[in-house]
Amino acid sequence: MTLDRPDPDELLRQLQQDEHVAGRGKLKIFFGASAGVGKTYAMLLAAQDAQRNGIDVLVGLVETHGRRETLALLDGLPQLPLKAIAYRERTLQEFDLDAAIARKPALILVDELAHANAPGSRHPRRWQDIDELLAAGIDVFTTVNVQHLESLNDVVGGITGVRVAETVPDTVFDQADAVVLVDLPPDELLRRLKQGKVYLPQQAERAAQSFFRKGNLIALRELALRRTADRVDADVRAYRDAQSIRRVWETRDTLLACIGPRPGAEKIVRAAARLADRLNADWHAVYVETRQLQRLRESERQRILKVLALAQELGAQATTIAGEDVAAALLDYARTHNTSRVVIGRAGGRRWWRSSVSQRLAQQAFDLDVIQIARDGADAPLGSKAWMAADAQTLADDPVRPWPYVWALLASVATTGLAALLFPYFELANIVMVFLLSVMAVALYCGRGPAALAAVVNVLVFDFFFVQPRFSFAVSDAQYLLTFAVMLAVGLITGQLTARLRYQLRVAEQRERRARALYEMARDLSGALTTEQVIELSNRSLAAGFNAATTVLLPDLHERLQLSSEPEAQRLAVLDVAMAQWAFDHGQPAGAGTDPLR
Repeated sequence: MTLDRPDPDELLRQLQQDEHVAGRGKLKIFFGASAGVGKTYAMLLAAQDAQRNGIDVLVGLVETHGRRETLALLDGLPQLPLKAIAYRERTLQEFDLDAAIARKPALILVDELAHANAPGSRHPRRWQDIDELLAAGIDVFTTVNVQHLESLNDVVGGITGVRVAETVPDTVFDQADAVVLVDLPPDELLRRLKQGKVYLPQQAERAAQSFFRKGNLIALRELALRRTADRVDADVRAYRDAQSIRRVWETRDTLLACIGPRPGAEKIVRAAARLADRLNADWHAVYVETRQLQRLRESERQRILKVLALAQELGAQATTIAGEDVAAALLDYARTHNTSRVVIGRAGGRRWWRSSVSQRLAQQAFDLDVIQIARDGADAPLGSKAWMAADAQTLADDPVRPWPYVWALLASVATTGLAALLFPYFELANIVMVFLLSVMAVALYCGRGPAALAAVVNVLVFDFFFVQPRFSFAVSDAQYLLTFAVMLAVGLITGQLTARLRYQLRVAEQRERRARALYEMARDLSGALTTEQVIELSNRSLAAGFNAATTVLLPDLHERLQLSSEPEAQRLAVLDVAMAQWAFDHGQPAGAGTDPLR
């Protein structure tokens, strides 16, 4: 039985987050599709319930819009006097932030999260007032409509023809401790509007002719429901991470398309995109790069990158992950991202010593639906002669360096000399350990192939120089045959494991260098104030990352690329600006290794 152990990094992140929010208040947002669904009413009901439970509740600001039912719920709740602010020969009534912090209740009600404060207030937006209340350790109830979320502002404007100016950053909504969806069917909301329970009669008539049309309300309701579902889905993922739950919960349809190195991956991506569209589901496209796939030819690697780009164009979250076992890596990714369906290409054949990736996934993923996509007849299936020929060509293109094997032979010679010095004083079992240590050292510094050579040579040398009769490959005691077999097996396995660790170390170092380079580039660019500084920092970072000379081309007022005035650009004046212009105009890469210009 295997137990799911918490991820140490995740535990550390959770502890840091808990420490950060320990002294902050809790934010609860009453969220709705539009005005009139009952957000303020629901907030006041919750406040009345909290007061009955002995919580110190204060009404900081509540917009009743003249609704009798809402006004009735204010009875018995202490209210904070509003602050008068003079503006353009008028007196505006605003929420008094300083008085609220001085009073410091356990819970305060501040309506309309997206409200813009009057000029002269400490903060331009009410959500910034609420953030200061939370920092002071005060819990806050507030309300907001879906059209006020920054990411949906243009979407709602395109649907309703009305684009509101007061918006709230999505981070405020996402970081709230609780979101309560207050929903009302469109027909019921329109009935309330006619009864004057949403706006005053004059306002209600204008609203019914513009914003409050039934089609608009249906669309806004769908947006609110979807945004709430996204928020709940994030809560589910956070809970699963905190509890180290690995089994997939089918709370939401999510697909994982598995991209392999063989031809035909485009069909898998397109099939996954169609399926995701039918299910209205999010989907991921993942390519697992193993140690063997690192040896693929550049043309094959470019084809895989094109498939990932295609998946991203079709709406997937495309990524590449590293792993030794493709099936295990895919299964771990699926459970981490809670993807309930895995889409993978059907294997064209099976090697007798090992099942295909799709077969292993079907056997191991007991909590996932594995969908196998048939390959095109023109595609090379797994194990086909075409792909095996490509593999052979790939290995042939990878040159074998002789020096590691020379060092392996020299290491065997040195080990033999050391063993000869120790032979008069130690048993043969101890001499064997010296030869195994030699194989491990060769694997660590020279790789897997030289380690295998060292293991074979060491067995032969041990038999020839140290086993009776000496200086002969004959064996007088048959028990030594088992010793030779075990010695060879241990040497090969040890060399394999050591070489694998060496490879993983190189990969980790390369990732660390990339991460450090990206961090340094982001840090430097965050402090750049002028275009010249951005160009200089970009060139320096790109030149270090790609070990090549770089320059930046900037478009003029007529969208024509021009060389910048920096000295490096003058040195690269031989750059084909026409090709760069084509890439800029078409939004596609151009140059060596890409499709010819059309």
